[in-house]
Amino acid sequence: MSSFIDALRASPHTAPIALDGGLGTRLATRGNDVSSELWSAEVLQHHPEEVLAAHYDFFRAGARVATTCSYQVSYEGFARAGFSVAEVDRLLDLSVKLAQQARTEAGLHAENAWVLASVGPYGASLGDGSEYTGDYGPDYGVDALRKWHRARLRRLAQAGADALICETIPSLTEGRALALELDELQAPAILSFTVDDGVLRSGESIVEAARIAHRAENVIAVGVNCSDALHATAALRQFREETDLPLVVYPNSGEHWNAQQRSWSGEAATLEHRVDEWVSLGARLVGGCCRVDTEGIARLAAQLDSGANR
Repeated sequence: MSSFIDALRASPHTAPIALDGGLGTRLATRGNDVSSELWSAEVLQHHPEEVLAAHYDFFRAGARVATTCSYQVSYEGFARAGFSVAEVDRLLDLSVKLAQQARTEAGLHAENAWVLASVGPYGASLGDGSEYTGDYGPDYGVDALRKWHRARLRRLAQAGADALICETIPSLTEGRALALELDELQAPAILSFTVDDGVLRSGESIVEAARIAHRAENVIAVGVNCSDALHATAALRQFREETDLPLVVYPNSGEHWNAQQRSWSGEAATLEHRVDEWVSLGARLVGGCCRVDTEGIARLAAQLDSGANR
């Protein structure tokens, strides 16, 4: 059993693991342009030193997990931009190596800090906001989505990360596709869904999403990301009623993304005041997603440590 799974399944009296924040947010704060269709993947390709620095910044802020810069890296998305399969393979491998290098440079090691290989949903490759609806059209059922995810899952599973993290899953269809592929792959993975006011972004049942994760042989945790913190908290309650898997939660800041204008609006909120409730519900991985930068992760990490020492 890996040290990451050991830490994930540790006694509830030990501090949960602090995740990082929004990698695209950190890259933008550092002055990188993440507004293209390839988003942070373009920075990975052209300025890998910036990805390394962003991971390092989160580790220094208190995160003990680096989530790789592979969310937007897909074979089809890069093919549309004119890049080869070999280049996608190189970037997926590089995303893991950079996170591992940042861990070392931060003075951490494989027993106390970990690397999760990010697997974004099909909609992320389209750049049209459909990862927030799950509305992919009739051609993308379970079998088609399994085929679409297969090569990237396999490549990342071989790249040396501690586990895969399938993020921002908007629908039961994509959740089922990923769970089935992971069972065949025999690689440890986390399923993290995106929710809105008591349901998945697709409007489907969070309870059924929990059941999909619970039945999957190689899913080691389940939860929610890229959602409003209030909705994420409610979703954790539903997950906990259906599964004893460790839970993961890393919401957005509360601002809202406009996919057409490619911009954020609304008020940012802090997350650390929700940490104790998340932990009481069984969250073992706690962090932030879009618009949560190093300052927010530092506060979350401090709150997690404080709660464990009470």
